[in-house]
Amino acid sequence: MGRATGVAATGVAGSGRHAYLDRMRYLGRFSPVVAIRDLRFFLSHRQPHEMWFLVASLSVTGFLIYAFAHDSYVEPVYRPQITYVQNWELTRTDAEIRAQQAIDEPIKQRRLAAQRKAREERQAGFKKVNDAMTRWGL
Repeated sequence: MGRATGVAATGVAGSGRHAYLDRMRYLGRFSPVVAIRDLRFFLSHRQPHEMWFLVASLSVTGFLIYAFAHDSYVEPVYRPQITYVQNWELTRTDAEIRAQQAIDEPIKQRRLAAQRKAREERQAGFKKVNDAMTRWGL
């Protein structure tokens, strides 16, 4: 068979003449000053129309990132307040029942008004989108 080659004897990244792992320190070679200087050198050799295309492409990309980030907001899940048990005495009179209903009625009306307002706002938003789509012919 013969003599062992350098690859078999020391491995691909061994300590032989062609070792490369000690030279592959990416973060050790990175310098922000050198990177900025390299970017300035690269941009200084561009034509004016290339710079405008760069600005346009960065603007479109930035807008898309902003749009996705802004659209990703999710409203918290609505959790209704549930009253499971109200303990009423069996000996309540009709007058006591009516008095309690008179106390509870404004609370119920405020809750229903808030629900109605939220529903109307949601409907107005959908109507706005529908009207825009109708104008566009969709």
